[in-house]
Amino acid sequence: MRLPLILSAALLATPALADVPKVMTDLPAVHSLTAQVMGDLGTPGVLLEQGSDPHHFQLKPSQARALSQADLVVWIGPEMTPWLARAIEGVGLSGEVLELFGLDATHRQDFGGTPADHEEHGEEEDHEEHADEADHDEPGQDAHGHVQAGLDPHAWLTPENGQAWLTAIAGELSRLDPGNAATYAANAQAAKAALEETEANIRTLLAPVGDAPIVVFHDAYGYFASHFGVNVAGTIALGDAAAPGARRLAEIREKLEHAGAVCVFPEAQHDPAYVKTVVEGTGVRVGGALDPSGSALDYGPGLYDALLTGLATTIADCVTATK
Repeated sequence: MRLPLILSAALLATPALADVPKVMTDLPAVHSLTAQVMGDLGTPGVLLEQGSDPHHFQLKPSQARALSQADLVVWIGPEMTPWLARAIEGVGLSGEVLELFGLDATHRQDFGGTPADHEEHGEEEDHEEHADEADHDEPGQDAHGHVQAGLDPHAWLTPENGQAWLTAIAGELSRLDPGNAATYAANAQAAKAALEETEANIRTLLAPVGDAPIVVFHDAYGYFASHFGVNVAGTIALGDAAAPGARRLAEIREKLEHAGAVCVFPEAQHDPAYVKTVVEGTGVRVGGALDPSGSALDYGPGLYDALLTGLATTIADCVTATK
């Protein structure tokens, strides 16, 4: 007769699955890192759909609803995805927010690879405002002709930040869900060890590349280039606001010859015709399309390693084919 009471007590003592926080992320790389930390406990949502451009994105009503119900939002920050800043405010989010770009542990650098010395990253123009001010014939320049400057928000493209963010994500999830803290910590440690192996593999892949000059589509690869010693000699479009104009294409053709670039790389979500125009008659090899956001990849825990490895493989394949 006492069995139902015993079962009821046991059920009350068992942690409920609902205790695991509902998590939303902005970009595929952030989603991948978060999914690795959560492991089998839960699956985070991701707002940027496959094939979408992270610089210009609008939420669907269903995504806004999912965002409003999140216990935790993990995102890069307004420098990269200002559309999410507006959405968080618009849905009246009551959950917690983890802004990765603003963490003390995050390595930040300016466009061009110079380490950032800004005490407050919020003092810089946000990524979208800067892009909106660009001359649409000359992306990357403002109305006064200045090239893109300030903090580079593409901070996920260095494993240094991947390592730091795994720790931060595990810490925030543990704070919200202390009953599973040991699991989050163990998952983060396993992910960090796997990322160390990935970094070593990438250095092996890039060893034959040396300091061979390459040209990429837009200024998104500074963190990757700085960390792994890749020589990015120029970009077809310096900004994210618009397609390159005729004058910019002519300038980059001259730079190809001056810098001795061996490869030019198109980019996912951008028209490859610009690359063909730039290289026509130069003899410079066109490489595979680079995907700095990872939105063309299969989403999930393995995306972050696949993203970094894919960039290295694509660059190495083109450069070594020219030797």
